[in-house]
Amino acid sequence: MMRITNILFPTDFSPCANLALDHALHLASRYGATLHMVHAIVLDDDDPHQPAAHFTDIDELHQRLRVLARDEMEAAVGRRPDTNVKVVNAQRRGFSPTDVILEYAREEKVDLIVMGTRGRGGLGHLLLGSVAERVVRLAPCPVLTISDHERPRRTWAVTRILVPVDFSMHADSLIRHASEIAAAYDARLELIHVIDDVPRRGFYDAVEFSLDVIDPDVEKKAMEELKRLYEASADTGRRVRYHTIVGRPSEDIVGFAAKTGVDLIVIATHGLSGLRRLLMGSVAERVVQTAPCPVFTVKSFGRSLVGDSPDPR
Repeated sequence: MMRITNILFPTDFSPCANLALDHALHLASRYGATLHMVHAIVLDDDDPHQPAAHFTDIDELHQRLRVLARDEMEAAVGRRPDTNVKVVNAQRRGFSPTDVILEYAREEKVDLIVMGTRGRGGLGHLLLGSVAERVVRLAPCPVLTISDHERPRRTWAVTRILVPVDFSMHADSLIRHASEIAAAYDARLELIHVIDDVPRRGFYDAVEFSLDVIDPDVEKKAMEELKRLYEASADTGRRVRYHTIVGRPSEDIVGFAAKTGVDLIVIATHGLSGLRRLLMGSVAERVVQTAPCPVFTVKSFGRSLVGDSPDPR
């Protein structure tokens, strides 16, 4: 079972953030974790050289925002009476929402960040897409992002989870995380490998078996490797299906998710270069940006929730 003690939920109180709160509460309840609801208070007026600084009392304005944020956070949880989750409400001041989120995550030894990928516009410098993308790149732990797409999946509607597997050295960790997440939602796993139609030299060398991209049996071999990896890494009693396709990973993962109507994607954030500290591969970045469903990103170099890699903190 995954070990999750602290979950961070950054909020701007937008509808997208409220969707993310459902998932944050569900996972906190499932794992007995403390939920940290954090609102970033960021104003350009903090710069004394801004003309607006001479027309308002910034400290008073920040205090009003703190009161509003506190009331909104208490009301948000109060509207969900079916949870017994311990909730910590916090308002933090900073130069940007990203800085506030990452600093809080490090200070509180957060195991998982759950956040929306779009926020409301206007005054508050709130959770825009670029903020979520930067958090995914830089966070020291896994991140679950929920977008404001037209047909959002509530937690009880997560029944199918897509797991793109690239046969890298991190595939075992990815599958273990995905299996545990499937257990949390009582969902079926869909493991997929996209055979890149523009192969990169050295990538398939990492696979234990020799996968030649011109081999007519390449899809069969990939399917066999998917099954081998899953059976060696996870609970074989869980419902799972396997898929292999030839195409472009960043496009076809999202296309497969949209076509088949999966409810959640679990993906690793490493790239093809093999550099341990590469913050985010282009495939994972594209999936986070364009997926039609929530995306759970597992860090190849960061905090593991299944105890199979060292904690870098």
